[in-house]
Parts: sequence; structure tokens; C-alpha cells
Amino acid sequence: MKKANPPSVVLVVEDELMLRMRAVDIVEDAGFIPIEAVNADEAIRILESRDDVAVLFTDIQMPGSMDGLRLAHLVHTRWPHIKIILVSGQIAVDDSDKPQDSKFFPKPLEIQQMILELQAMIGSGALKVLPTLSAENGSLTKENKELRYQLQQAGAHAKALLLKTVLDTEKQQLIIDENQPLQDALTTENDSLKLALEQAGIDATALLVQAGIEAEERNAAGKLQDLIHAELHHRIKNMLATVGAITDQSLRTATSMAHARSAIDGRFAALARAHDLLTRASWENATIESTVRSAVEPFDQGGGRFVISGENIRITSSSVIAFAMTLNELCTNTTKFGALSLPSGQVRLDWHVEDARLQLEWAEFGGPPVTEPTRKSFGTRMITSLGQQLKGQVELDYRPGGFVYRLNVPVEALTTR
Repeated sequence: MKKANPPSVVLVVEDELMLRMRAVDIVEDAGFIPIEAVNADEAIRILESRDDVAVLFTDIQMPGSMDGLRLAHLVHTRWPHIKIILVSGQIAVDDSDKPQDSKFFPKPLEIQQMILELQAMIGSGALKVLPTLSAENGSLTKENKELRYQLQQAGAHAKALLLKTVLDTEKQQLIIDENQPLQDALTTENDSLKLALEQAGIDATALLVQAGIEAEERNAAGKLQDLIHAELHHRIKNMLATVGAITDQSLRTATSMAHARSAIDGRFAALARAHDLLTRASWENATIESTVRSAVEPFDQGGGRFVISGENIRITSSSVIAFAMTLNELCTNTTKFGALSLPSGQVRLDWHVEDARLQLEWAEFGGPPVTEPTRKSFGTRMITSLGQQLKGQVELDYRPGGFVYRLNVPVEALTTR
């Protein structure tokens, strides 16, 4: 009997926690084995350590040393047998840019379409990539150089016209004043003309500079507005993709419609609280403490159920959302099954930095006896995925006296985008 070939391996590269989990589900539903990476550097390390990856499934916008397009270019050069799927909520790839047999999909992804396309793509296709964003940045630099050159040319041209006008005036004045000695006329008129030329030159230069500044400001304002619109569009599409991922994965593991409705409502509420926190911080770095307190507040019935302590470290927006969603799962679980399901129960949540690593511990006390669950739920997947998201480790300790969750990650992963 002929031995069946093992399922193909798909490397999923996505820095957003919820979107990566959804991509993993798509790969599994298509019948393939997913491997996860949160950035291009981690993806390259995986590819260098194994030779069974058939498809690269990567987001285009990613933090780190390179984006998804550059990663795709590198993979195509070093591992030409690997087929590549590119996805993005911001950059659009049309047919003229997309190489033959390669695949691009805009976010949010349609699950069934992605499954069919992924299955069709295994074993065929090749990749070329679009020009990188750095090329666009280079064109902006070129535009600025051209603008400066045009302003310099305009200034020189204006000065030449001004000089010609002044000289024509000088000649006319000499003809009119026939009775005045020529030498006196030249001396008098030249002094006046020199002064007029100097003053006019200063005024012309000032006007040119002002005009140049205003032109550059209008140009910069227009480009800034375009960037703001593009970023807003990107965030909205990412939000829709995240909402879709939460809904799909909540339904996937729900035991009933009531359970699914409750899980979806809770996760949407956690996502909304995280965005409220980021809005108050103007989408700049929030802090771990503010993220923790915002996440646990709805579950602190009567107050005093949580004992919180730790350093107030600023973290990136993506870390805020990942932390908020993870803490929501921990809070939901302890309220239903853990320490906070009993009036006497408490949760101690503390963190500190040691050797440039954040060590966080969630420990439950005073609850019912703890037993390890028999199946891995979506919530469990989420809280364990936080470690990978932040390039660290997660430990789940189901000790009888109370569940303990430990997170150990490099501080740099929390503070650098």
C-alpha cells in the first residue's frame, strides 16, 4: 500500500495576534500544517531551520527589519520552490504588479475563498515583488530636490529681470537729463540704482522664500492628509478583520449560541476598552498599568478582588491590544471557573523587569479546586499566543490551590514597533 504524503506546511507571518490566529485556522481548515511567525526575522530563522515549508502566507505591513514584500523577495531568491501569498489591509496589488501565479488578497480575508485559493496554489506559482515603500520615499526626496532647484532657478530668473528693468530705467533717465553733466548723472543715478537694486533684490528674495515655504507647506499638508487617510483606512480594515476573526473563532469553539453570544460580546467589549485607552493616549504608547486596570475594571465586582503592582512601563499600541484581549480571557475564565467565581477569591497580578525582560504573573487564590481542562479552547490559545506575539514564553500552571499564568518576554518587544 502506497504511503500517503504528509500534509504541506504553510508558514504564517502576521504581527497582529487575532489576525494570525485566524490565518492559522484557515490553513488548518484547508488541510495543511501551519507554523507561526510574528515578523520577517523570525520567519527567516524558521525557513533556515527546516526544509518542508511549501507556502509563505505573509502580511505586507510588519514591524522589524523588513516588511512582507521584502521578506517575499528574499524567500523567492533563497527558496524559489516556496509559493507565496501576500495579504494587506493598506497596500493594493493589481494584476500589472502581481507576478504570474502569485496570490494577493486584501484584508479582511474571506475564509472560504482563502481556503480554496490556498489549496489551488500548493504546488504551483512563482513570485516577484512590487517596488518597496523605500522607493516611494526616495521619490519624495527627489521631488523635494526638484522643488528646491526650481525655486533657485526662479530666484535667478527674477533677479535677471529686475536688473534688466533697472538698467533700462537708467538709460532712459540719462537721455532725459541732457542738461545735467554725464558724470554727475551717472554717479547720482548709479547710487540710486544700486540702492534700489539691493532693496529690490532683498524684497524679491524674501518673496521667493515665502512663496517656496508656502508651496512646501501646501505640498507637505497634502501629503500628510493622504497619509492620515491611508492610515485611517488601514486601521478600519484591520479592525474589521479583527472583528471577523473574533466572531469566527468564538463561534468555532462555542458549545451553544448563548455561549457564543456571551464570548463575542465580552471580546468586543475588551477590544473597545483597549481602543478607548489608546484614544486617550492619542495612539501613542500607553502603559502596562493603565492597560491592566482598564482590562480588569469590569470584573472587579465590589472592588478589592484584584491586587495589582508593577512598574509603569510604556508599551506600543499593538501590545496594548494583545494585553487587553489576553487579560479579558483570564478575567472571563476566573469569573466563570476560577477564584472570582467565589466571594472569597482574589487575583494577584504583578510584574517587574529583570535582565531587560518583563516577568508578569497572574495568580489566583481562594477559589475552587483547579483541574487542567481537557480541551484547548480559543481563550487558551489566545493567552498562550501572547508569548509568541512578544517573542517570549508563557507558562500555564493548573495547581490545585489556584491557577497561575506567567509571562516572560523581552521589554524591547513591548516598547518597539
